[in-house]
Amino acid sequence: MKGIKIGYSEGYIQKEALNSYADKIDSIHRILHSQAEYGKMPLGWLDLPIKYDEKELERIKSTARKIKDSSQIFVSIGIGGSYLGSRAAVELLSADSTQILFAGNNMSGAYLQSVIDAIGDKDFSLCVISKSGTTLETALAFSVLKELLEKRYGKEEARTRIIAVTDRDEGSLRRMTEREGYESYEIPGNIGGRYSVLTPAALITMAAAGIDIDAILKGAGEAYRVYDNPRLGENACYQYSVLRNLLYGMGKGIEVLINYEPSMEYFGKWWQQLFGESEGKAGKGIFPATLQFTTDLHSMGQYLQEGSKNLFETIISVENPPADVSIPFCADDLDGLNYLKGKTLGYINKAAYEGAMKAHEEGGVPVISLQIPSLDEHSFGHLVYFMQKACAVSGYLSGINPFDQPGVEMYKKNIYKLLDS
Repeated sequence: MKGIKIGYSEGYIQKEALNSYADKIDSIHRILHSQAEYGKMPLGWLDLPIKYDEKELERIKSTARKIKDSSQIFVSIGIGGSYLGSRAAVELLSADSTQILFAGNNMSGAYLQSVIDAIGDKDFSLCVISKSGTTLETALAFSVLKELLEKRYGKEEARTRIIAVTDRDEGSLRRMTEREGYESYEIPGNIGGRYSVLTPAALITMAAAGIDIDAILKGAGEAYRVYDNPRLGENACYQYSVLRNLLYGMGKGIEVLINYEPSMEYFGKWWQQLFGESEGKAGKGIFPATLQFTTDLHSMGQYLQEGSKNLFETIISVENPPADVSIPFCADDLDGLNYLKGKTLGYINKAAYEGAMKAHEEGGVPVISLQIPSLDEHSFGHLVYFMQKACAVSGYLSGINPFDQPGVEMYKKNIYKLLDS
């Protein structure tokens, strides 16, 4: 793969403006990769693709094989980074017979009941993912589903069907895990939830879905090497960070991430949390939104074309989609599509991408384009790492800490206070 291909609307951003950030990027790169910064910030994700525990990876794959042998359904219980990253991978890459369901990502009783209904009388296992064990959405869903599991199999067997991914030493879930003897994995203490896609927090669910997690880590490892380069002109990841900040400085306070493959919907949602939670603080930050084209082009294209000019687009395109369909010939041509005979939907999708991009640029909307070669595990791992590093650098550029989330902690405190009153 060797790197994501990046482009941008040069009518809005001059190369000189981009290049003017070269020294600042060089400085941020050196700070980010310094031992001093590694000791202060949760930067364990930064070198994870080249330092992951191979024995732990083999254990994850062994756990996944046991799940497939014993369960028709695997329920992944988590929220935020413990949910969106793994779901992004499952939606994009899964083709396995084990059905993956997700719970603990909301407080809707109707949603949780739909999960229970989907389980029905099928064999199932649970994976609960929470660093503290007190995240309300996750804890509530786990409580309900654990009771269902124990009624189905009895407490002894139920324990063998529960996997916990939590803090190594402390927290209510760690205490429960030790008491009940659940199989467990550690969420590394120096990696925050939204940067945890390449840890057991997401890898277990991916492996249970039949996804090649070795290939994901290999793609991330490639990205580590490609973007471990302080020279802005040679680093597409850093260019993306700078381009975002340049456009933000021009009053473009909303970034719309767009892709043309429906299977990437949850990748967009993961990206949205990564950047929103990392940058939205201290009265600063680009507001991240995500759209699915061409579906949303019919509903939002008008706004993008002629609405407020306070936004820019970042478009992810896929050079070689995994499958395609040709347009057939119709003898009477009643549908008027014979001029497209023999062309593929992929070809037409690309034309839609190019046509919409040109129209929006002409309508006053700057565009950043990111091209990946394919929709496979290697590209997924590469793109995840690209976005994680771009997000961190973007935060450093804007002068905020991209690794904390004080606003999230505040609303949690208010919820607990209301529930306890």
